This record gives sequence, structure tokens and C-alpha cells, in this order.
Amino acid sequence: MKIKGYWRPDGKFGIRNHVLILPCSLCASETARFAAENVEGAVYMANQGGCSLSKRDLQVTLETLSGVAANPNVYGTIVIGNGCEVVQASLLAGRIREKTCKPLEVLVIREEEGSLNTAAHAAKLARKMRKQADQLPLEEADISQLILGTECGGSDPTSGLVANPVVGCCSDILVDAGGTVILSETPEMIGAEQILAQRCETPEVRSKLLRTIKNFEEDFLKVGENPRDGNPTPGNIAGGITTLEEKSLGCIHKGGSRPIREVVAYGEGVTKKGLVVMDTPGQDVASIVGMAAGGAQIAVFTTGHGTPTGSGIIPVIKITANEETGKKMKDHIDFDCSDVLIHGKDMKKSGEELFQIVAETASMKETKAEKLGFQDVSIARYCNFA
Repeated sequence: MKIKGYWRPDGKFGIRNHVLILPCSLCASETARFAAENVEGAVYMANQGGCSLSKRDLQVTLETLSGVAANPNVYGTIVIGNGCEVVQASLLAGRIREKTCKPLEVLVIREEEGSLNTAAHAAKLARKMRKQADQLPLEEADISQLILGTECGGSDPTSGLVANPVVGCCSDILVDAGGTVILSETPEMIGAEQILAQRCETPEVRSKLLRTIKNFEEDFLKVGENPRDGNPTPGNIAGGITTLEEKSLGCIHKGGSRPIREVVAYGEGVTKKGLVVMDTPGQDVASIVGMAAGGAQIAVFTTGHGTPTGSGIIPVIKITANEETGKKMKDHIDFDCSDVLIHGKDMKKSGEELFQIVAETASMKETKAEKLGFQDVSIARYCNFA
């Protein structure tokens, strides 16, 4: 099967053609917004961090921001710094250049003598990039070029029973076609880790998976917290999910049934084909941003209660198996698979239909979130009081 998009000079294939205006920190985010709003076809990330970071969080933020810039859906990037933040513009630009050879420009607000000058300069550069991006031909690639992120949020029992397994069927189809699938949300693997461990391709992958899940829980315990105190969420509990372990057993279905070939850190670039596990938080937006930084060009997102979440970098396909949610949240839901639960429709058939939607979306069809212009951003942090 073929998909349509754009070949990048670094050899990767993008299914969107964004010009990204990327602030280094919260202090530069509004300036980036000013610039992006004045350029048709430009996107920006409302970076809430970038300063007052621990050494560990600096590394995470650098990897994430540079990974997003390197994402194949991005034609080129304009980095904007304030001048005094921890994530210096030159530092971020250097990391981006290590990952990709795509177009890159760097501006610093203090050197440009204020936000208005910076935004005007950034907009001028972005228009030039946009013109260049628009001249690229729309080309074909095999669907094996696709990296699919998987996410669940606002879960209820229909998520674990139907929506997540339907995504799992879709994941298997893509993996069998030579593509890549990312299974995310480390806290929602707690209690199901031994099931996943049995699917690891090598002892080394198995060891890394178990260590990643254990470290996530231990990081909470070190500061006197328990991941189960906030997970399941009130919405999960109201929907009928009782424990984190129960939620995990539903969550892992999104990864299908194929062997786990690799485990990567949050925002780290995926290097292997097949099923990959990424260490992300359970927070939906941060998880999606991490997968985009890791190279995912597209994501599928199951939801029982419904969510409007979208991304400015990758299309996010929203799926529900809750018929009521499909009706109430029709502005946001791209695929309603509740007929599996209500009418006994074959789950594999529903998975095949979802795979077709993924292929169409990977060939320039817009998702509901894209049509609404949603560009949610959050970056994971370890230390919130640095």
C-alpha cells in the first residue's frame, strides 16, 4: 500500500509539510505565536518549559524539541530564544543540526531588540520557508515508512474491551506491512509488565522494558508518592475502571500481538521497525509530543469519554467504542467502533477499517483535530520545582 507525502533531505518521509516556529522556552512562546499567526501554513509549539530545568530535564527538553524539529512532517524550523533561558537557542539549534539537515533559522529576542521585531523577522523567514515547502512535489512511499503512535485517554471499559484491541489489530497490520508502531504510557503498563515481557524479541529488550517500568514507579516512591493515587483518573473510575492494573491490561492491547523489538526513552528517536515501546507519562499530550519527537508521523488515540486533543505536528486520529461518546463528541471522533460491542461486528474487520483510515490520513486526509486547528503541547518533566 502507498501513502502520499514528502521526502526529506535526511531520507525520511513526511505526511505533512509544516513550517515550525519553535520557542526555546515559555518566555519566547508568545513571540513565536505572534509570528505563526501571521503566516499561513505555519505552526508553533507553546513551550511551557525551557528554563529552571534540572540537568535531567534539560536533556529531556532538548531531545524533545530537537526531535519535533526533526520530525518528517516538518519542512523546516525557526528557533526563537529569549536569550537567558537554560535551553539556549544555539544549544537547541546545534542538537537539531545533529539530527537533521532540513532548513533551520535561529533568532534571539534580545538580539532582535524585542518581541515585535523578532516576530516580524520570524514571519518573514517563515513565509520564505513556506514558499519553498509549497514547491515540493507530493510523492508516494510505501506504508512501511510510517511510524504510528498509539495513545489512550479518557478511558472507560469500552476502551480496554474494544477500542484498544481494534487499534491492536490495526497495529499488527502495519507491522506486518513493514511499518512501525509505538506503544506508550509507561504507568499504564504497571501490572501488565510480565505479559509485555514475554513478547520481547531479545533478553536485552526484555530487561530494558522491565527496568523502565520499575524505574517509573520507583521515581514516584522516592518522593513519597504513588502512581496509583492519580491513576485511574476520576473519569476512568466514573466509567467503571477500578484499578491501575485493570487499566494497564486494557492499555497494552493497543500494541497488538507482534514482538517488541525496541524500548526507547521519552522523545528518543525510534531506530527499529516493528513494535516499539516508548517510556512516556500517562498524560496524553506529553505522550503524543514524545512520540512525535521520536519520529511518529501520525497517532491513533482511543477514548471512552471523549477528548479534543490534537497536535500541530502529527495528525491524531480519535477513536471510541462508546456509542454515546461517538454522538456527543462527534466534533472530535474520527472513528466510532462501538458496533463491535453493540452488534457483534468482527474486531479484526474494524481494525482493517481503522488501518484504511490511517492510510488515508497518511495521504493528506485531515483529522477532526486538524480541521479545528488544535495544537496541544506538553513536555514531560522529572523535577517541577527546579
